[in-house]
Amino acid sequence: MTAYAIAHLHPADGPVEDEVLSYIERVQATFEPYGGRFLVHGTEVDVVEGAWPGAVVMVGFPGVAEARAWYASPAYQEILPLRTRHLDGDMVIVPGVGPEYDASATAAAMRAARDRTAQEV
Repeated sequence: MTAYAIAHLHPADGPVEDEVLSYIERVQATFEPYGGRFLVHGTEVDVVEGAWPGAVVMVGFPGVAEARAWYASPAYQEILPLRTRHLDGDMVIVPGVGPEYDASATAAAMRAARDRTAQEV
């Protein structure tokens, strides 16, 4: 099942540091061996609800195992400080859903779990 590495990077004060530019130049080569590819990168965000200061980056992988292997890889860990020294942010790895996914079934399971918990209390 497809997985995604999603980063929310917060804006830095001042101009973009050379280390951040070096990170950007090198990062794609670190995830390509794991089947990763940029899905969102370097684009403006259109905030339609809430606040979203900063940028979003999304990389797609064939699965969660590949995304985790990329993040833990020596190649990525080597360049990661180039970004983290200058940009605050958050990154998550999440599994995608397949074409058979049904949100109403998820809601029903959540409702049943909530109701079981309420009965136990």
